[in-house]
Amino acid sequence: MSRTVYLKISIAFISACFIECSGKTETRNLPYYNTADFSPQFLSSTKEIKEKITHTISSFSFTDQNGKQVTDREIEGKIHIANFIFTSCISICPVMTKHMKLIQKQFYNNPEVVMLSFSVTPWIDNVKRLHQFAVQNQITVPNWHLLTGSTSQIYTLARKSYFAEEDLGFTKDSTQFLHTEHIILVDKHRRIRGIYNGTLELEVQQLSADIVQLLKESY
Repeated sequence: MSRTVYLKISIAFISACFIECSGKTETRNLPYYNTADFSPQFLSSTKEIKEKITHTISSFSFTDQNGKQVTDREIEGKIHIANFIFTSCISICPVMTKHMKLIQKQFYNNPEVVMLSFSVTPWIDNVKRLHQFAVQNQITVPNWHLLTGSTSQIYTLARKSYFAEEDLGFTKDSTQFLHTEHIILVDKHRRIRGIYNGTLELEVQQLSADIVQLLKESY
């Protein structure tokens, strides 16, 4: 069973129990993820969140398909999603890009939602190549950045900040190739709130619904 499928089943079960036991019928709060094993934590009070959720996305600086320098300031106070692709990929990346376009379409005019696609072959995917990829795939939303830069920095950010690995709690060093179908959802305070299989349209639809849910949060 894949990590994403396992997590979805676990989260659905925990959420159902949480709602049933609390006697509430409204939409559940999204969980928080503080560790690489993606154990969900369902928290409601601001104090509890601040005390228990210590992991956030680290600072970064990369270049996008338009030659723009994109730093962590771009995601400050905004919801963002991140995935990891490369332009010459012929397996999962085209499918993920197709599904990411569903997010592009839904949140096209929403400046509070940012999309980050990090190249895992930045030594090949320079600005020109990423720009061509964007044109070919009709990536037109201004807040969807295809990013290139230092290989070690991208891989470190992927593994240590976004926990972007195939195996639960498994961390490779920065020299080992990264290839994952996961899309990570991060809230306005850089806290991880969801993981989705980007090759499955149903999961991306759930991602869209969860983004809407996060837009309603005030903490």
